[in-house]
Amino acid sequence: MELKDPDIRKLKDIQEVLFNGETKDPEKEIYYMYRGLKNEGELRYDITVIPPLVVNEEYIKTKGHFHKQGHPEIYTVLEGEAIFLMQKGIDPVEDIYIIKAKEGESAIIPPLYGHITINPSIKETLKMANWVSSKCLANYEPIENKKGSAYFYTLNGWIKNNNYKEVPKIREEKPISDFPRDLGFLDKI
Repeated sequence: MELKDPDIRKLKDIQEVLFNGETKDPEKEIYYMYRGLKNEGELRYDITVIPPLVVNEEYIKTKGHFHKQGHPEIYTVLEGEAIFLMQKGIDPVEDIYIIKAKEGESAIIPPLYGHITINPSIKETLKMANWVSSKCLANYEPIENKKGSAYFYTLNGWIKNNNYKEVPKIREEKPISDFPRDLGFLDKI
């Protein structure tokens, strides 16, 4: 599969959702999104590459978003390891959990959950693929308004985002080892 030119996120693009928003190098490229590499019906296949990086004690992550129409999504780790953080609601946060996945394992983003992906390594690049409905639209505003998700993953572990009032304790779920054969559920809301 030939990779097209990626959409590139720079530090300045996620500065407002970082644990400590100050950045010394706002033009630093932090991850690459190759969108629409394949299409099957109404589903789109993307690849995201996140090199290892720590910014102000926080492991690098995606900006994070909710899906406007509530579509689910599925991610599979191709290389490295990922922590997928899923959050339902903003204030109050109804539920929040993580899935730690390594190469070959997947995570389903449930309907109505916002999500971010973290590369928890200082040495390995994270490469992951996702399938999502081509009708799915990202809504970054709720997470931007709270200056990040309800928790930050740092060199010192999980730290609660003080811009949230009501946040449950973070819990962990297991990744999926067997990739679903039928992805039709991704286009249903």
